[in-house]
Amino acid sequence: MAVQLLGDDKEDGMRNERRRFNLPALMLALAMLLAACGGQPQQPPAAGGGATTGGPPIKIGAIFDLTGATADVGTPYSKGQIAFVDWKNANGGVAGRQLQLISQDYAYEVPRAEELYTQFVTQDGVIVFSGWGTGDTEALKGKITADKIPFISASYSAALANPAETPYNFLVAPTYSDQLIIAMKWALDDWKAKGKSGTPKFAYLINDSPFGRSPLADGTAFATANGIETPLEVPSPRGATDLTPQLTQIRDYGANYVFLQNVSSPAALAIKNAKSLGLDVQFVCLNWCANELLIKLAGADAEGVVGAIPFSPEGEGAKVALEFAKEKGIDYGGADSTFVQGWTAMSILVTGIERTLKDGKELTGENIKNTLETMGPIETGGVTPPVVFSTTDHAGVKALRMFRVENGKWVAITDFISAK
Repeated sequence: MAVQLLGDDKEDGMRNERRRFNLPALMLALAMLLAACGGQPQQPPAAGGGATTGGPPIKIGAIFDLTGATADVGTPYSKGQIAFVDWKNANGGVAGRQLQLISQDYAYEVPRAEELYTQFVTQDGVIVFSGWGTGDTEALKGKITADKIPFISASYSAALANPAETPYNFLVAPTYSDQLIIAMKWALDDWKAKGKSGTPKFAYLINDSPFGRSPLADGTAFATANGIETPLEVPSPRGATDLTPQLTQIRDYGANYVFLQNVSSPAALAIKNAKSLGLDVQFVCLNWCANELLIKLAGADAEGVVGAIPFSPEGEGAKVALEFAKEKGIDYGGADSTFVQGWTAMSILVTGIERTLKDGKELTGENIKNTLETMGPIETGGVTPPVVFSTTDHAGVKALRMFRVENGKWVAITDFISAK
């Protein structure tokens, strides 16, 4: 894989050993020796950051969940991020410099995320960072601010969107709160369109984590403001193989719409268990279960599920990503939208780097932050609406479309809807 992976003690020792040598001088000597012998030096891999033509490699840190509780979506997301770096390097890098992605699996463990972040920033000298979960991103926000490291996470917690509190965190999708409110707005319209009287009853079936709970307070405030009874909150135990007890609570409550703030595997389990239970509700997935993996896991039971999808696997931006994956034989499990999501998030981070250099500024975290805040709309090739950050708002996207599973595919059923 064309990406530098940093390991634990054994690899740390190897890295320290390599530092004793002058690597550029050694590479030059080898090249001269091969040329003298009539041979050709072997070129280093593009995304490894070994070769540059316009200066030293630009170091980007990243943590991925490849083996933890959210690995089902964490893996294709990570492959999208790595693939973008490969693609960018293959197309000349940034200002003639290669990107060097320094990444590691943190297994969705907050202490490990904190350890790797510190290692990548203080030892390896990364200047920007790509994060993952809500719990770890919120735990790191103080360090991110102190270190002045622009940080784009796969968490869309509203707690990360206010630059007065988290000046170096940037969100490239509607916040989880906005996603839930948009989904509720759709549900209210759907209820009326079906000719139902009164108001519907809502329930949350969530990941039992900061990620799962992130949007609930804002969603409940929206619901009660619209005359809806306080939604029922039901956590899904981590690693559960049967969610019938949780679904029975939802049935007994009489919910009409169930909002799933979870990843694909437990969401698919809930949908299949609901069918077995004969539970007649409308499931509505937020970002991390509204994807192709859900359809693959739930099969025919996924028909009719509705999803709030911020990243569409359509448009030119998605085509470039998916065609590159096909060309390079990258296996991301058919999770097109999640692969494209990872690719797009990394592309936005790199756009900030690229624009900073284009403007003739030194490549520092503070300068990259200022660039992102002032450069105006960032186009994603139709994957999302244009992403716009400002000095007062780091939630770069405010709207999304609602989709429904029809004949085994996600089909758009609305235009773009915003929460406000």
